[in-house]
Amino acid sequence: MSEIKVPDLGESISEGTIYKWLVKEGDTVGQGDVLAELETDKVNLEISAEEDGVISSILRQAGENVAVGEAIGIIGSAAGAGAASGGKPAADNALQSGSAPAAAASAAAAESAAAVTAPAAAEGAAAGTAALASPGARKLARERGIDLGEVSARDPIGRIGQADVDGHGAAGPQAAAPAAPAAVRPEPAKPAPQAAGKAPHAEDGKATERKRMSRRRLTIASRLVEAQQTAAMLTTFNEVDMTAILDIRKRRKDAFKEKHEVGLGFMSFFTKAVIGALKAYPMLNAEIDGEDLLLKKYYDIGIAVAAKEGLVVPVVRDADRLSFPEIERRIGELASKARANTLSLPELQGGTFTITNGGVFGSLLSTPILNTPQVGILGMHKIQLRPIALDEERTANRPMMYIALSYDHRIVDGSEAVSFLVRVKELLEDPESLLLEG
Repeated sequence: MSEIKVPDLGESISEGTIYKWLVKEGDTVGQGDVLAELETDKVNLEISAEEDGVISSILRQAGENVAVGEAIGIIGSAAGAGAASGGKPAADNALQSGSAPAAAASAAAAESAAAVTAPAAAEGAAAGTAALASPGARKLARERGIDLGEVSARDPIGRIGQADVDGHGAAGPQAAAPAAPAAVRPEPAKPAPQAAGKAPHAEDGKATERKRMSRRRLTIASRLVEAQQTAAMLTTFNEVDMTAILDIRKRRKDAFKEKHEVGLGFMSFFTKAVIGALKAYPMLNAEIDGEDLLLKKYYDIGIAVAAKEGLVVPVVRDADRLSFPEIERRIGELASKARANTLSLPELQGGTFTITNGGVFGSLLSTPILNTPQVGILGMHKIQLRPIALDEERTANRPMMYIALSYDHRIVDGSEAVSFLVRVKELLEDPESLLLEG
């Protein structure tokens, strides 16, 4: 018998939320099989079985917060579960022998024996015995402050079910839940469930739907508010004539893809231009550490990607050392992982500067929020034909893009921020110069 524990989640992450179980009690599993998916602040992680066996007990349910190292389930011995059928699972034996009730009782007995774990023992300690209870019963007992050692089980093998806890709560003086500790804020009463998960608004009677925010969405919300509260954030704007880049892509895209097996997009141009500007204005590649400045001599560029679970910013490491095809390939790999929710923690950590492209969604202009502790973020936008004055007498329709630089005014002066953005513009409007900047 072994515990299913929450693995080490990496730097600065001490807990997660069980996103979903991929197995149920009674399932036979092998070493390496994925048992559950855990949602953290940054990525979703899979929890795998460390040995062969049978899922004898699931201790924590989907939606519950769990800490690193905490036991969330129990894997019992596969041999013990199949002993009565000569090594076959109890369910198969029941089908062959026609004695389903007896087989079910045998399986329940094996499950109950494996369910005598530390959490159950703690709940029954007051009565001097380890209470055998289902996960639902344990959860309900915790919520109501009921000692499982005082609950009578109707199950012939002594396992306490949710109905037993319900009956105990309604029967005696123990039904009154003890006062919550001062450090714990009780949850507000939930409205009665309505059809299709909707509940009427308390004031106007209009239907609303209450949906729990994911851990990642909560983290995004917290970090964005923190960035606005801690940084002296300002945004400066400029516009780029994309004619030269579009011309290069039109002339070279087929040959580029044939040679490098990757498309020539916009991100490699913008990444190279940002690196050139960072080398010219290094304060945009710095970080505040207390009363000190950390001037970073490397260029790990974060690329914001919109995934189903929320915005993530995977990092292209040492982007200054990569060629155009290497940057395109790496960004493509990271974006695919982000959308498939398979990014690893190291791929999300660090970063010295971030680029975000709202133009893919049609944004014409926006003010991006800093990805702290970074002090600069460049926002790209939609390419749109606009009439541009070429000189005093001529105008022409040109493919123009607004670009925005949000920066931390605590360490970046306005003149430096404006000059940085002008340098990005110059490099993009003269793409061949990007080869020299590398």
